[in-house]
Amino acid sequence: MATNSSREQTWDDITEKTIALSMLERYTGSKAEDFQPYILLVNFFQYIEYFSEKTGCEVYHGSTMSVAHCKKNKITMIDFGLGSPSAALIIKLISFLKTEATLLLGMCGGLRPEYQIGEYFNPVAAIREEGTSYAYLPARCPSLSSFVIQRYVCRALEKHRLKYYTGVIHTTNVRFWEFDTEFTHKLLEERVNAIDMECATLFTVGFVSSAAVGALMLISDMPLSRISIKNEAIVNEIFTNHMPHHIKTGIEILVMMRKDKGKYKYNF
Repeated sequence: MATNSSREQTWDDITEKTIALSMLERYTGSKAEDFQPYILLVNFFQYIEYFSEKTGCEVYHGSTMSVAHCKKNKITMIDFGLGSPSAALIIKLISFLKTEATLLLGMCGGLRPEYQIGEYFNPVAAIREEGTSYAYLPARCPSLSSFVIQRYVCRALEKHRLKYYTGVIHTTNVRFWEFDTEFTHKLLEERVNAIDMECATLFTVGFVSSAAVGALMLISDMPLSRISIKNEAIVNEIFTNHMPHHIKTGIEILVMMRKDKGKYKYNF
């Protein structure tokens, strides 16, 4: 009986890379070879739709993620969803591609009273309380963003005289923590500046996978103030008034890095 040779695989053919690239294509609906060397990660479909509209790039939808490739700027934007498991997965998958830098365009809650919605936060480190990163490094190991990428983040923000803050972000997998007094007391004890759900995972998995990962975080709410917890009105304001410049700045950062390629070196 004839066999379909295209379906025949030996154990040696099944490697972590082949499985990862196959999964990347299935999850994003895009061929692995179309991914560009500079990656923008986002959590919201509004971001990738705006990116597509402004760059003229097609959006591909897979089983769980969406992606758009701007070959002119050598940038791929990926909407990978929410939460630390999805963050770990996307970094692991793209680590098998020939990427130069990955930048999260994320949103975070500001934890200092002087912060304002729409300002930027530059995370140099993250507290790992999301749990997922423990599978990659012991709990005692710090989670650090790429210094090289964060330096370009600062350059872009200062170029346009945009107000930003630098410090530590707390990454959690807990929702509605705002109503947990024990949790909020712990945040105050830690003296962290902001809170999110992905940074620690992205930085840790990136470090382990030798993939440079940084973040440009937009302060989207002030969760310690009940009247400034993210709601529909605040979300609409973010997407209307702040998202366009968030994306523009992210693109500018990666374009600067592409032009300076060879001038910097990553240490893993």
